[in-house]
Amino acid sequence: MNFEVIFFLIVAASAIASAILMITQQNPIKGVLFLIVNFFCLALIYLILHAQFIAIIQILVYAGAIMVLFLFVIMLLNLGDETKLEDKLSYKKTIAYLLSGVVLLEILIGLGLPFGVNTMPTNPKALEIGTVEFIGKSLYTEYLLPFEITSILLLAAIVGVIVLAKKKFQ
Repeated sequence: MNFEVIFFLIVAASAIASAILMITQQNPIKGVLFLIVNFFCLALIYLILHAQFIAIIQILVYAGAIMVLFLFVIMLLNLGDETKLEDKLSYKKTIAYLLSGVVLLEILIGLGLPFGVNTMPTNPKALEIGTVEFIGKSLYTEYLLPFEITSILLLAAIVGVIVLAKKKFQ
C-alpha cells in the first residue's frame, strides 16, 4: 500500500467517525462542529481524487457559508429545553433503522470487493476534469447558455427579495 491509500483510509475513517459523532451528539452546537470536520474530510477526499475545484467549493460553500447559517439558526432557536425534541419509537425511527441497515449492508458488500478490481473504465482525461481550468473552459463554451440563464434567474431572485424587503420595512 502506498502513501495515497493510507492517507485515504485515515481520512475516510475520520469522516465516518465525525459523521457518527455528529449524529450521536446531544448538544446541537457540537453536532454542527462535527459536521464541519466531516466537510473538511470530504474536501480532502476530493483532493485525493484530483478534483481541486470541488474540494475548494466544498470548504467555501458548505464548511463556510452553510455551517454559519446552521449555527445562526441553532442559536436563534435557543434549543435549551431538549425534552421537547425527544420522541418515542415511531414508524419514522423504524424506517430510519431499516434504511441504515440497508446502507450498512451496501458498505459491507462494497468493502468485500477486492481493491485491485477496477469496476468502471477510467476516462483518459480523468486527472484534468476536476481542475478549475477544465470546469471554466467547459462552463464558458459548452454550457454558456444554461450558465447565463441561471445567472439571470439568480439576479431576478435577488431583485425580488430586495423589493419584498423594502415593502416590509416601509
